[in-house]
Amino acid sequence: MLIDTHCHIYLEEFDEDRDSLIEASRESGIKALLLPNIDCSSVDRLRQVVEKYPEFCYPMMGLHPTSVGSDYVAELNSIQSFLSKNQYCGIGEIGIDLYWDKTFVKEQIEAFEEQLRWSADCSLPVSIHTRNAFPEVFESIHKVGYEKLKGVFHSFSGSEEDAKEIRSFKSFKLGINGMVTYKNSSLPDVLRNATTIDDIVLETDAPYLPPVPYRGKRNLPVYIRETALKVAEIYDLPMEELEIKIKKNTEQLFSVILDKTK
Repeated sequence: MLIDTHCHIYLEEFDEDRDSLIEASRESGIKALLLPNIDCSSVDRLRQVVEKYPEFCYPMMGLHPTSVGSDYVAELNSIQSFLSKNQYCGIGEIGIDLYWDKTFVKEQIEAFEEQLRWSADCSLPVSIHTRNAFPEVFESIHKVGYEKLKGVFHSFSGSEEDAKEIRSFKSFKLGINGMVTYKNSSLPDVLRNATTIDDIVLETDAPYLPPVPYRGKRNLPVYIRETALKVAEIYDLPMEELEIKIKKNTEQLFSVILDKTK
């Protein structure tokens, strides 16, 4: 019953064995893979995979914050043109990343807010990437209007205060991936103290951030089970109940596309 709400199986890291990995994902019980875009250079790869697996791989469209540069307006215009031509399950991957480079902070914020407005206009959920930028992301969400938005804080790694702020937005979930299994991660305590299972969706971010015991290897969609097991432990739930609750949470955000997976 699990749905991987964020993976990049269209990237070149999967070119040699993508078909077999998708088949393995299906056989493992995964119902769907949701695929956020990165920038204009990744659109063709994304499209090709979605066209080959139309009942299993569902695309999002957006401009990743680390791809925002001086030409971001032209890039956004191109991304928006793709958004108008096909059906997507969300706007993503979008956000603000101040970890790697702060050169284009202003441009990142403007691009993020523009894409939040697309989300409101299209009634599509957002997949938000935030690194070293929770205050900036929260400010932009308030500026655009959280009551008009819904979505996932992808790869959540924030504090208890960050989690509580996200919960106050009502229609947002925390995307939890393999990081929750890491030995020195504070995420299990944050989830126990500041959230409930109703706030969670699961993801892999494959090929990145593999869970224990696969750290150092390429992450795969089938590894979502290790994350699910850890989340079930955190909330003291049997796996069957966890899967039911996570499925409900996911469908609250991605209802249009995921109706097809029933």
